[in-house]
Formats: sequence, structure tokens, C-alpha cells
Amino acid sequence: MSLSVSRRLAAVTALAVAGLFASTAPAALAAPTAASAAPTPPDIPLANVKAHLTQFQTIANNNGGNRAHGRAGYRASIDYVKAKLDAAGFTTTLQTFTSSGATGYNLIADWPGGDPNAVLMAGSHLDSVTAGPGINDNGSGSAAVLETALAVSRAQLQPTKHLRFGWWGAEELGLVGSKYYVNSLPSAEKAKISGYLNFDMIGSPNPGYFVYDDDPTIEQTFKTYFAGLNIPTEIETEGDGRSDHAPFKNAGIPVGGLFSGADYTKTAAQAQKWGGTSGQAFDRCYHSSCDTMANINDTALDRNSDAIAYAIWNLGAATPVPPGPSFENTTDVTIPDSPGAAVTSPITVSGVTGNAPATTKVDVNIVHTYRGDLVIDLIAPDGTAYRLKGSNSDSADNVVATYTVDASSEVANGIWKLQVKDVAAQDVGYINSWKITF
Repeated sequence: MSLSVSRRLAAVTALAVAGLFASTAPAALAAPTAASAAPTPPDIPLANVKAHLTQFQTIANNNGGNRAHGRAGYRASIDYVKAKLDAAGFTTTLQTFTSSGATGYNLIADWPGGDPNAVLMAGSHLDSVTAGPGINDNGSGSAAVLETALAVSRAQLQPTKHLRFGWWGAEELGLVGSKYYVNSLPSAEKAKISGYLNFDMIGSPNPGYFVYDDDPTIEQTFKTYFAGLNIPTEIETEGDGRSDHAPFKNAGIPVGGLFSGADYTKTAAQAQKWGGTSGQAFDRCYHSSCDTMANINDTALDRNSDAIAYAIWNLGAATPVPPGPSFENTTDVTIPDSPGAAVTSPITVSGVTGNAPATTKVDVNIVHTYRGDLVIDLIAPDGTAYRLKGSNSDSADNVVATYTVDASSEVANGIWKLQVKDVAAQDVGYINSWKITF
């Protein structure tokens, strides 16, 4: 959501007081990541994800109406997921624990290959509350993670990182299963997990599009996916610390994830940008008996399922691309508050033969109190503008990102410019640095 006027003014004041217009960037601003290339992520078939949900619904119907910890419906759910993964070539491990006097189960599935010292993990909790079948909470995340894992098998993906998937038990009793898993890992094994992605409720019937505000690289991966669909996102706050990413985060493991909303109320502004009904909960059936197959928004489930695959492919299967010649401008350029004019930062490129490549990389480092106000373009030597970032409701500060531009129609040598315009009032910032790589 957009920052309130008072919060945005406070941010402006804080920036001025902190003296962030110094010649060096704040230590918290990380350098852009190296360019990398990943295989094209697949489209995850919505029909397949919903087929898994139908199985979860049937399991609940046949086992007292739920899939809760310690109940037959949960064990049947675990058995269903495990059978699918075993048939697809995963190495599966059923981990047991005890909670509230009942045996609980975590299911871990490893895909062969990848760097064993760099593990990318994705997971979701498989249990429901006792009140209902838990189709959105959290059949939705469990089904999407399962189908993404099966897509890895169908593609016979050869990842650069080792891929691991997890389905957690007894989340509804206090993250019991995921805590048990993390706590049972030796320190050396925890250190091998380069990231954990969590998906808890991604098909809410009155959905929002929320991204976890934790590890910057994981967060930006999801934001990039949704930006490609022209869907604004907001930082996830409703479930902060209340889902299975928390034990991983507490152990120092980078985390991220997606969420479509629970019992918080959708605002008018959110309904305007996402559709749905303002003044109504994102999920009116949260933790209720009506959390059935009728409690799923197909569009949200489809988009979020594809986003999971996008993240797995880009974070787990990308390989570094040897960079070509790079040129950088580190001179600070103040960005005037709206309605001020756009500003540019030039770079003179010389000694490069022929045209720019179709994978021209533009690394941007901008310090700003509200990045949602910024429109950023790359201006080629002939004046052609390439849009890097449009204005949106991205309620965060700073822009630290790498963009890929197909500039193959442009002669490489000449003066390239980064152009930045602030399109809404009450925020300040500056271009800290930018770099173009051919």
C-alpha cells in the first residue's frame, strides 16, 4: 500500500537528517548482483494444481472433514504428495515428530543434482485446522509447490543449486513441523541452505499480491515476475513470523515468499489495483469449515503458482553470464521532487564493436524515500528510450536492481543516459550510481 502523507514526510525528514546525500552510498545498499541466465521457467498448469486441491478436498471429506495434525486426513495428504514425488524421481524422506500427544510428519523431497553446498528450498504447510479441509490454508501453497516440483521432473531440470522441497506438519499448532526440521539440522547443513521460499495461502478468494520483505534477492525475484504481468505488489505484513519461514529466518537462512491474504480487510485502494471487494476480508473462510474448493480464486492461484516456478528456475538454475565491457558513472545526481523535471546521468561508451547486445545489462543504484514514485528509462545514443521501471504502488525505498534490455538495434558506442523522473510529490533521493554492461 502507499505510504501515508505523514509517513512519507517522516521518511523525507529522516533521509535529510541522516545525510544520505553524501558522496558514498549507505552501507545497507548492496551492489547489484552479477548477470545470470536461467532456463525459461514453465507455465504451471492451473488444472494440475486444482487437481491436487481436489484430492485434498476428497481426503478431508473421507476423514472427518479436515486434514489436521494427528488426524487421518493429514497422514493421507502426506501419503498422496509423497507418492507423486516418488514416481517423479525425487528422493523423499518422511520425518516424524510428536506434538500434542500425536505423531506429526514432515515430507522432504530432494531433486538429484545441483551444488550440495548451495541448497534452494521451497516449502509450505500441509496441515489444516480441525474446523475444515484447509483448501486455501494451506492446500493452495502445498498444491502449487507440489506441481512446481513435478514440473522440475518433467523438464528434467539440471539446476545449479541443489533443489529441495518441504511440506510441514502441525503449522497450525505453532510452526511445530518446520521448527523441528530446522532445529534438527546440524549447523553445517543449515549453512548450506542458500534460501528458503515459503508459500502459505496463495489462492485467497478476494486476493492481494503480497511479497515477503526479507531477503532482497528473493524479494526482487518475485517483484520482477509480477512487474512483468503489470501487477503491483505490496509488502507482506499480515503473516509476518506466523508461517514456516520464521524458523528458517531465525536460524539466519535467507527467506522469501508469497501470500494472498487471510482475515485482514481489503482496502478500497487495494481493490482498485487488484480487483475484488473492498471492506471484505481477503479470505472470509480463513480457519473455517467453508475453506473448501469453492474458496479459491483461480487467477491468483495461477499467477502465484507460475511465480513459484519463476523463482525456482531463476534462483536455482541460473548460471553466471561472463560480462562484456562495462562502463559506470558513480557521480551523484539529485532527483528533484515532483513536479521537477527528469534528470539524467550520462555514460560515454567507446571501443565496443558493433551494436549493443540483446542482453544489455543495466545496474541501477538509486537512494530514494519512495521508489514507487520513480520512472526510470535508459536513453540510447540516438535518443531511443527503453523503460526500465514505471511508477507503481511499490511501497518501499531505494532502487537497487539489474535490468536486461534488448538494445540490439543500437550502436554501442556513444553517450548512454540513465533518466529518472519523480512523478509524485513529497519524496526525495538521488542517483547513486549506474552501470551498463554489453
